[in-house]
Amino acid sequence: MPQRENPVPGRTIGEHGVIGNLDTVALIASDGTLDFMCWPHLDSPTAFAALLDPDTGGSFSITPALDDARRMQLYVPETNILVTRWMSEQGSVELTDFMPHPEAKVRVPRCVVRRVRVPRGRVRIEACCRPRLDYAAGAPQANEYGDTVVFVDGASALRLGASVPLTTGGGEARATFELDARQEAWFVLCDEECDPLDAAECKAALDATADAWRHWTRQSNYRGRWREYVERSALVLKLLTSHRHGSIAAAATFGLPEATGAERNWDYRATWIRDASFTVYAFMRLGYIDEAEHFRRWIEERMVNLDDDATLKVMYALDGRDARDEDTLDHLAGYAGSQPVRIGNAARSQTQLDIYGELLDSIYLSNKYGTAISHAGWEHVKRLVEHVRAHWRDPDEGIWEIRDAPRHFLHSRLMCWVALDRAVRLASKRSLPAPLVEWAHERDLIADDIWTHYRHPEHGYFVQSRGGRDLDAALLMMPLVRFVSATDPVWLATLDAIGEQLADDGLVFRYRNADGLEGGEGAFTTCTFWYVECLARAGRLHEAREMMARGVHYANHLGLFSEELSLRAEPLGNFPQALTHLAFVSAAYYLDRQLSDPDGQVWQP
Repeated sequence: MPQRENPVPGRTIGEHGVIGNLDTVALIASDGTLDFMCWPHLDSPTAFAALLDPDTGGSFSITPALDDARRMQLYVPETNILVTRWMSEQGSVELTDFMPHPEAKVRVPRCVVRRVRVPRGRVRIEACCRPRLDYAAGAPQANEYGDTVVFVDGASALRLGASVPLTTGGGEARATFELDARQEAWFVLCDEECDPLDAAECKAALDATADAWRHWTRQSNYRGRWREYVERSALVLKLLTSHRHGSIAAAATFGLPEATGAERNWDYRATWIRDASFTVYAFMRLGYIDEAEHFRRWIEERMVNLDDDATLKVMYALDGRDARDEDTLDHLAGYAGSQPVRIGNAARSQTQLDIYGELLDSIYLSNKYGTAISHAGWEHVKRLVEHVRAHWRDPDEGIWEIRDAPRHFLHSRLMCWVALDRAVRLASKRSLPAPLVEWAHERDLIADDIWTHYRHPEHGYFVQSRGGRDLDAALLMMPLVRFVSATDPVWLATLDAIGEQLADDGLVFRYRNADGLEGGEGAFTTCTFWYVECLARAGRLHEAREMMARGVHYANHLGLFSEELSLRAEPLGNFPQALTHLAFVSAAYYLDRQLSDPDGQVWQP
């Protein structure tokens, strides 16, 4: 179902970098404008949302007066510190944006720091901070308080400090100043009750934050061909991980459309059991065991509170409470006019049986590479397995969260098979008490059901739902979870059918059939990297490497992936998206290994 093409005014989704402090993130456009940030937490209301409404959403711009300047963005290597540069004949300007890392031990740990520096020439610069708190419900009062400005809107408030004079008016603070070569200015946005950092503290915070990020990044064990992109993906996944709770958000944003001008505008600022479990897998592959352990402890707390039927919720708020129900922000125009702008997610009440498989797979891997499961933890797992045994035959809304009648999706059956398979393996490996014969028998029943009822009646390849004919890119998970051999003839026929019917120049669509929603959608970037890994596992390394090159090229200028892509390969959907980055990590890891022999030599055709 290709999406329709609509013009996108203003800053586009892909023109952004992200910074964060493992509690929230901010998006910084390539023109130096901070135009999206929730405060103080990732799932809090926005303080800036101009990306969703340029007129009323709120932004924090820093603009040098340079004619015909070339703009560039880059990250300080091995960090989440973002640098935006303007270069012209008259001079150059460098803007450095960051939030202090929790381990930096900064006096004001929760703040956004913006440093403006002039390497060459004398340049006039304008800064305008116009927050619109509480999802831009209104314009705050901007009151001068000593050398700072306090923005107040009801119970919400922020304070801005700067090393240059600030003026106020109309709910905003402005500064116009000139800097000579090698001079710099600092801006610090923080909570109202804090005294902003001074210039010396900002410099120390920058150095300490850079050191903390470098220390974390260098723990990675990946040294392969796509090292810089894998490193950036790991840093993105870490930004989406709560240092307080261990939970992992699916994306940093809400309301960014899967097709401009259409209704598919969702909120991904929650912990999906599926996405978070996959992220744990990516972290462990790269050697980040602590993150996997932190999430394991978080999920164990959720399992303690399961109902009598052991029904796991599709998603949770980052602090472990129930995810917010869906609502709309009708006062926001929406990105490129895409309405409604939604917060919360109605999918929280759906049935998605695949989440049990993804979670059990992550628990199995955590036990393999991390800490052995506790007795209490195993008792919770046994309850989850019994839930799967009782419900795997049920229809559900599936991995793509269709808003239509529930169906019998192959992917959901597949992941129920994974849940039972991993439980059997874990019990056998750890000698844990369990009805292994019954579990293995139920697992085999699911396998028989898939092979019998989920094949195309004419062509024999696997299909999306029982008795159907349509394809689904989620089937690409079949060899990745080791349900079927990557070289099995039936699977290879499925892989070829997906390539012919769902793939287009490196773009891979999730499906083509109706899903209960109006309008189309873009290609799903995660599926591109699932496809890459499946090609590699099938031994088709030439194709895999070419598809990988296309997929990597679809990242933005900073190596960040959006949820989807238009037919013009322009980023769509929430950004950056964890699922795409972790799928890329998995594909890069496997393909690199296949392209090298055991002695480390490059594979030759």
